[in-house]
Amino acid sequence: MSRVVISTIGTSLLTNQINRNTENNWYSRLRDTANITFKEIADQHPDVTEIIQVLQTRGKAKIDTDDINLIRSASAELNGIYGLYKGRLETGKEQRDIHWLITTDTYQGITTAQIVKNFLQKRGIIVDIYAPRQLSTASSESFSNGIDDLISWLDNNIYPYKQSHYQICFNLVGSFKSLQGYLNTIGMFYADEIIYIFEGKNSELITIPRLPISIDYTAIAPYKLQLALMDAGAVMNAEIVRGIHESMIYPPGKSELTLSTWGQLVWNQCKKEMLSQELLPFERLQYRPSFVADYKNIRSQDEKVKLQETLAKVSYLLNQSNGDTSVLKKDGGLQYDKYTNKGNIEHFRVTQGLRISCVAISGMLELRRYGAEPVVNNNP
Repeated sequence: MSRVVISTIGTSLLTNQINRNTENNWYSRLRDTANITFKEIADQHPDVTEIIQVLQTRGKAKIDTDDINLIRSASAELNGIYGLYKGRLETGKEQRDIHWLITTDTYQGITTAQIVKNFLQKRGIIVDIYAPRQLSTASSESFSNGIDDLISWLDNNIYPYKQSHYQICFNLVGSFKSLQGYLNTIGMFYADEIIYIFEGKNSELITIPRLPISIDYTAIAPYKLQLALMDAGAVMNAEIVRGIHESMIYPPGKSELTLSTWGQLVWNQCKKEMLSQELLPFERLQYRPSFVADYKNIRSQDEKVKLQETLAKVSYLLNQSNGDTSVLKKDGGLQYDKYTNKGNIEHFRVTQGLRISCVAISGMLELRRYGAEPVVNNNP
């Protein structure tokens, strides 16, 4: 069975190349600039740019060898990958495994990930890098935003591999401990196994299989309307979300709330079940019988979910604009527009090739038809 391997990336491959005797301020310079981007470092800390370039060259040279023990001692990330393949990296190439390197949205993190990527590519491994937007330990807000982006990326990019029967492996040997802690929990939802290697010579690979975690849908179902709207970007009054577990909403104790990182994680796991049932009564949307009939004719669970997610987005945007449909025209994903020579009937996109026809009435949107674009266009 082919694998998708998610490896978290730290910066030890860079910092371990510092000569502490002669370059005694380099470590502190890297520590002080660990959470900023290439542009910020280039503009404000040109000396650090030079330091990173020197260490990058040393790091590449350190692992440019056939000595597997030396490679594994130089890079925690590669140590985990070699451990996964029992020292035989060729197995990953033969199985056509897919590797993703997850790094912080920082110059140091991306530089380290690039070294590891180049090493693996030269050995025939399929590999790419993903740096979640804002992911760094600069502040709790940026870290939380980065984790949210990572969860969304996992849901959109890794979940389809699971459906195609790939084995999902989280390699958490490298990276920062703060990221490790979060990925350990997230991995219980997305990964089939999580691997670690304890520090020390000849340490063995530790594999943690996926635990049989199940979500209590009965506790979520009464709030699926609110959760769908918050997933679309809505910020909701505390009274409206009363009853939703406090761990699922953010910020705690405030009057205006949205989904927390853990709320997003839980919702991603159960929304397929919640949004593939009856049409939800979203504010500012009315459903004509013809639209309801089109919805009931949908056979794909995923298609129903995508449709209801789009309706949640439209409802949220209309509430934000007090019913002004011009806000829908500004959204590039919806492509909201008016039909030519068809009176006041308008339309917007769900996905490429799937459309909804509608009429705007007094701050509301009456939905008329849903389906393939040619079908809806011919009879909106």
